[in-house]
Amino acid sequence: MKIYSAILDDVEREQLKILSEKEGSIEEKASWWKNVLKAHFSRNEINLWKEVFHELYKKNKAGIAWSPSHKDIENSNLSWLIAESGSKDYKELFSWASSFRGLYWERAVKRTGIKFKESYLSILDTSHGVEEAIWMEGALMNIADSCFRADKNKMAIIEGCEENENIQKITYEQLDLYTNRIANGLLESGFKRGDRFVLYLPFSIDAVAIYLALVKAGMIAVSVADSFSPVELRKRVEMTDAKAIITITQYTYGGKTLNVYDKVKEANCGPAILVSLDQEENLRKGDLVLGKLLSKNTACSTECDPYDITNILFSSGTTKEPKSIPWTHTTPIKCAADGHFHLDIKESDVVTWTTGMGWMMAPWLIYAGLINKATIALFTGSPVTEQFGKFAEKACITIMGTIPSVVRGWIKNDFINKFNWNVRLYSSTGEPSNADDYLYLMGMSDFNAPIIEYCGGTEIGGGYITGTICEPASPAMFTTPALGLNYYLLDENKQAAGVNETGEVFLVPPSLGLSQTLLNRNHHNEYFLGMPSGPGGEVLRKHGDAFETIQEGPYRFYKSVGRTDDAMNLGGIKISAVEIEETLNKHPEVMETAAVSIAPTTGGPERLVVFYTERNQSSDEGLLKKNLQDLLTSQLNPLFRISQIVKIAIIPRTASNKIMRRELRKVLTEV
Repeated sequence: MKIYSAILDDVEREQLKILSEKEGSIEEKASWWKNVLKAHFSRNEINLWKEVFHELYKKNKAGIAWSPSHKDIENSNLSWLIAESGSKDYKELFSWASSFRGLYWERAVKRTGIKFKESYLSILDTSHGVEEAIWMEGALMNIADSCFRADKNKMAIIEGCEENENIQKITYEQLDLYTNRIANGLLESGFKRGDRFVLYLPFSIDAVAIYLALVKAGMIAVSVADSFSPVELRKRVEMTDAKAIITITQYTYGGKTLNVYDKVKEANCGPAILVSLDQEENLRKGDLVLGKLLSKNTACSTECDPYDITNILFSSGTTKEPKSIPWTHTTPIKCAADGHFHLDIKESDVVTWTTGMGWMMAPWLIYAGLINKATIALFTGSPVTEQFGKFAEKACITIMGTIPSVVRGWIKNDFINKFNWNVRLYSSTGEPSNADDYLYLMGMSDFNAPIIEYCGGTEIGGGYITGTICEPASPAMFTTPALGLNYYLLDENKQAAGVNETGEVFLVPPSLGLSQTLLNRNHHNEYFLGMPSGPGGEVLRKHGDAFETIQEGPYRFYKSVGRTDDAMNLGGIKISAVEIEETLNKHPEVMETAAVSIAPTTGGPERLVVFYTERNQSSDEGLLKKNLQDLLTSQLNPLFRISQIVKIAIIPRTASNKIMRRELRKVLTEV
């Protein structure tokens, strides 16, 4: 008798036996699963329920763990767009939105209430080609204005922290006034429109206010994760010619004190503005305290062109220098639309994402939350601590965005039996998911909340592949390209990949959110040079992800299988293999290194494996691995963890001297 039989009665066991042997029948299986869960699901037996799920769908490549009810679909934000477009269902809506890009984005602008100081003449002009598409020609705006349309007394942000159980709150009116005082204070202090400021601090009320203040003042936020080393901080300050670094003294993360200001001082690359300072004598000469810069003037909004830069973010490609990607006043419309239609964000929601201020999901959440008049929940500290679990409960978070690495922390710390969250929808981004882990996550809400997978990029301003609340949810699977764009999956011969085949993602522009310039690279060469045409002759844009298409009855699912280029995704952070190798090659006992990311066969976050050729044949492998990890931690980012090091006689290269990472991955599968 199978161990999970203990949670099923005699009739259910017999039904499961019959269903599990059937090919296909995914709708029948999904209905049985839903009914059995409703009858007697128990969280403390989640591992047994996972076994039932896998047995039920053992002859399927995907299994449905959650299905929308008619009420879910009727109450969704998508129902408005389906009716507005004259579509009969989501499938027809997607086809319409993909075919009529301008119409879709015009509806999205209308629905999310984007404010203009002067309206556009046309939503989209492709007369110069889709690569050079012009959005909202003739408009004048400041996207920050669209973040303050909610009732002034509504809560804008709820903030918790790891150090104590105190919760800070700020209303929309208070946040608006605070941002205006910061913006005017910076202008009155001699800074001017167009100046760039590095934000090197945790995601908090202050961070959101500072970010929006810079946008309001026509200045530019430069997003840098505070986990990056002083060396990497300095690199990004110099790349962007930032006028100052806005930071904090320290904060607690995972029980450890992170001395952020000390890293700023070590980087020694310009003045800092401290959000708060405990002791005045610790202030470095030339540095300032934000509180002393606040203006008495509580009104501010600068008139901008839609293409004026608001934010500079970084994303690694295949070279050692990270790509410097500008966001404009148009990019946040993509954030807001994806949040509204794919994440179903409503005014009544409390939304969070377990991310840091230096990553794209921070500004994404600011815009997706505030433009949709929701409440944002932020937590300073580690999201795998019990303090976070309690905060999520107290804040009544209804939409929980996270990454697979964090979910594994929740599993390790038994969150399912410790907390009763109020989540109605989960979302996941940053790295490939694991089905078992995500069955656990859905179990935390008694399988009443779906997981909307969401994959995109900094240069997209959001997602290109995701899911919806109107479609069934299969753990670790996607269901649809994002509304307003499309893509093709092409095989190694650049032909369309078929069902149950893997293909590389090539986006079909145009779309709001897609970058059109890079500040330190040739944008055309990076994304369009040498790209094949689509099956219908479409211009295609390179992205670099690979997906497998899975057809189960009437449903199509997509499974992430990692990257196709030299970029990798470690703990939700996209990094170039070359950046890692450049750091590790400094070790005196290695001649050369080659970094590859390995996706587990069961799915989930990628592992970093380092191949190396040695100088000293007597090297102790255990000690060498520790020393290489120390280098990575101190000079790049402590969040990058080496899973394994492998000695190799020679690193395989192409005739053009490019490392053959596919061959290295084969070495691991053969061992």
